[in-house]
Order: sequence, then C-alpha cells, then structure tokens
Amino acid sequence: MGRIESTFEQLKRDGRTGLVMYLSVGFPNLAETPALVEAAIAGGASIIELGVPFSDPLADGATIQRANQVALEHGVTMTDCIALARQLRAHGVTTPLVLMGYYNTWLNYGLERWCADAAAAGVDGAIIVDLPPEEAAAALAATRAKSLDLVFLLAPTSGDERIAAVGKLASGFIYCVSLAGVTGARSELPATLPEFLATVRRHTTLPLAVGFGISQAEHVTAVGKLAEAAVVGSALTQVIEQAPEGGRAAAVRAFVAGLRG
Repeated sequence: MGRIESTFEQLKRDGRTGLVMYLSVGFPNLAETPALVEAAIAGGASIIELGVPFSDPLADGATIQRANQVALEHGVTMTDCIALARQLRAHGVTTPLVLMGYYNTWLNYGLERWCADAAAAGVDGAIIVDLPPEEAAAALAATRAKSLDLVFLLAPTSGDERIAAVGKLASGFIYCVSLAGVTGARSELPATLPEFLATVRRHTTLPLAVGFGISQAEHVTAVGKLAEAAVVGSALTQVIEQAPEGGRAAAVRAFVAGLRG
C-alpha cells in the first residue's frame, strides 16, 4: 500500500476529510518553499501537491498564474521540483507528495526518466492536468512501472464515457473539478456538485478529491459530506502572497489549521 492509499485509509478510520494543499514550487522563492510545505503539513494537510511551474496553463486562474510566473522568473524547473521532494523526505516528511502540472514539462523531462527520478526522490504520483485518458497509455505504463499513482481530473462537463475511462485507469484518487472554469477562490460551491460526484461514484471505488473554488472551512465541511478530500490551491497561494516576509510559514500553518474548522 502506497502513501496515498494508506493516507485515505487512515482518514476513513478517523472519520476526517482530507486536505490536499497545492503550493507552487518556487513561490515566493525556491529557498522558502520547503518551509511552507512543512507548515502546511503541520497545519493538517493530508497530501501536498507540488505545482510545477508552466508558462501556458489551461486551467489556472490569475492567482496560480502569478505564482507560477514568479517561479519561472526564478528559473524553477522540473528538476527543482523533484529535488524539493527529495529534500522534504530527507527532512523526515512522510506526507504524500504529488507533482501537479502540464504534460509538456513531463515530455520535456522524459517520462521514464521522470518516473525513475521521482520515485527515487520519494514522489508518490503525478497530476497531469491536460492529459486525457485517451492519450495516457505511455504515462500509465511509465508510472505503473515505478509504482507511482497517476491522478486524473474529471469536470462537470465530463460525459459518462470519459468518467468510465478515468475510473478504469486512475490510481490514488480522482480529482473532481467542482465547476466549469479555472482555479480561484470562490464564495460558495456549485449546486450541481452532489449530482456530479454521484455520477463519478458509479464508475470508481477510488477516493474523490474536490478542487477549484474551495477557500473556507465551510467549503471543506460541505465537501466532506460528499467526497473524501478537498483541494485548496488559490486561497493558500493568496495567503502566501499577502503574508509579510518572515511570517509566511506561520500564516500557512494557521490557514490550513483553520480549514479544519
């Protein structure tokens, strides 16, 4: 049993909703990122998504785009993201680490090379935002060979055929996008979310993590009635963006702890 599966098993035993926290690697700078990750874990994060900076995102809203642009200006690459995972493991971090980004960065690095290096560094899986199941054969073969989870995304616009395909291929968990749109903190969850998640449930026994728009403890509570985990990215990025230098880690820890209500 890998770290992701065992984490969800423990959450189920504890009767708790998972918190999947996204941090852009290299924002506000690469040197500070490890401390921010560890602060999120100390605040109660169940899984960490390490965002791989990319210049032409499809699903990121303005907040994540700004963070990734800062990271790119610092010269952060996929190599740095893998090195960060290795550093975190060396510091004793046992929380699941998943790299999240866009397929071009994986292809540029090389799929087999990435899987070998990521597994050796202690990475648990990948979320490749723009990789549909129909085009995923190579990535699936490479990740499975190194016992890495490949997490797919589903949206409210996904049809039954697409949902069924993802249900057969995914591992770790399924990332359910709560709305038709880009990332960004919002005031309320869409009314169509329960129906969407019920449809996904019919095609998988994997845990479901709901993301896009989640920013408050009330959102996490609501998601917890429908899914195993809530994903928070833009709201956390805003906390980092607004916190004073020297106070970012404390702000991250307090924010994540606050999400648990």
